[in-house]
Amino acid sequence: MDDLHYDLCVIGGGINGAGIARDAAGRGLSVLLVEAEDLGGATSSASSKLIHGGLRYLEHREFGMVREALKEREVLLQNVPHLISSLECVFLQDDEQRPQWLIRLGLWLYDHIGGKKSLPNSRVVQLADHAFGKPLLDDMLDGIVYSDCYVDDTRLVILNAVDAAARNAKVLTYTRCESLKVCDGRWRVTLRDTMSDETLDVSASMVVNATGPWVGKFLEGVGIGHRDPDLPMVRLVKGSHIILPRQYEGDHAYVLQQPDKRIVFVTPYQGKYTLVGTTEEEFEGNPRDARISDVEMAYLCEAVNCAFSKTVLPSDVIFTFSGVRPLLDDGEENSSEISRGYRIYHHSRYDPPFLSVFGGKLTTYRALSEAVVNQLMRLSGRVVEGWSAGEPLTGGDFGGHSLEAYTQLQRQQYPWLPVELLQRYVRSYGARMDYFLHSAESLDDLGMHYGDQVFKAEIDYLVQYEWAATAEDIVWRRSKLGLHISDDTVRNIEAALAS
Repeated sequence: MDDLHYDLCVIGGGINGAGIARDAAGRGLSVLLVEAEDLGGATSSASSKLIHGGLRYLEHREFGMVREALKEREVLLQNVPHLISSLECVFLQDDEQRPQWLIRLGLWLYDHIGGKKSLPNSRVVQLADHAFGKPLLDDMLDGIVYSDCYVDDTRLVILNAVDAAARNAKVLTYTRCESLKVCDGRWRVTLRDTMSDETLDVSASMVVNATGPWVGKFLEGVGIGHRDPDLPMVRLVKGSHIILPRQYEGDHAYVLQQPDKRIVFVTPYQGKYTLVGTTEEEFEGNPRDARISDVEMAYLCEAVNCAFSKTVLPSDVIFTFSGVRPLLDDGEENSSEISRGYRIYHHSRYDPPFLSVFGGKLTTYRALSEAVVNQLMRLSGRVVEGWSAGEPLTGGDFGGHSLEAYTQLQRQQYPWLPVELLQRYVRSYGARMDYFLHSAESLDDLGMHYGDQVFKAEIDYLVQYEWAATAEDIVWRRSKLGLHISDDTVRNIEAALAS
């Protein structure tokens, strides 16, 4: 790849970097996406798995951010039907935290501020007489039900990168950007393959720093940004989640108000489990080293125990994960009150365009990506309109069918697939499941069975089309199989990748 030139080099393979690469490739730019480790390997895979407007940010009068997020929720619900689904959320009333009139007003705004929507409006429920109240303590009497969306966050990252590659972007994982220099009116980008330790140089007309919680460290590392007096600052805030055995029947979530005015989500997860989160702790150090603290563990267990009749102990927790959010430092002392908005910074003292992305949230990644590429278009003197709002993400085009109808069609095409496996394929890959199923007529045609309904055909697909390099890439990011499969199956996958 030495001496190759690209219109744009995007550094950082989280949700924003992958979204920017997709948008830019769709406008005809030659794009290189570079990620130091695996796609979606940090913050983007450690979210609460929600596409939502951010109900509690209405309290902080961030009406514009909430409006944008709700509009994006609608766009993504239409364009990514295999990864995103509607989710009823039961907001538990607690007058000691917020009066009912305030909650009702907030949810009325939440129903209407985003404009046209396909999800139902909020409604009041009496929990004592409703199935939603069954797992709760007896003093939980009132609730308000509203709708948001669940998402497989890491697959959203992966499929944005896959979509970018389908539009001729080049994607390099486990590749670190080590230096940026302006040479002959272009950016000279030095990259290091962290697996082979080989280095290579490419050139790019434009560069975007989308490294998330590393945004400042990256600029320091390549010697850019230290002379920009108005450069934004970020606060690193860790959010942790716990996974429990399934705590209640139903596909709905609960929203628990906390004494510190935060809220904790309790959501169904992967069929057999319940996900609880998140926390907010100031963080220093390498974001990849983030782990749940004893204080966070106690906080989340106490949140559940204050609402649910079944007591939860730290020993009941099956799995935990933590991510570090890069929040725009707006001077707020309390991290809960820091804006979840974003800022696109133009390093204007360089002639070839260079932008850095500060802040942002999962729900608004597409709008952020469009705004970044719009700015690049202006800086480069090009006129190519945005397109991604009206285009399904790869795998999400069901030919006008609903997800349920498409699943039925796939069941007819692949009647030999176990129902649970077919549903997993549809949910994970959408229409791209045909890439590794199209010529198969039985499970035997899927190649070696590694265990737990994991077959060679799927693993080969993930390596060939989704840049999977390790078993961890496969079982924790490109799928959530890590919670469901045995150690023997993982070892079989590792052996297959090593062969």
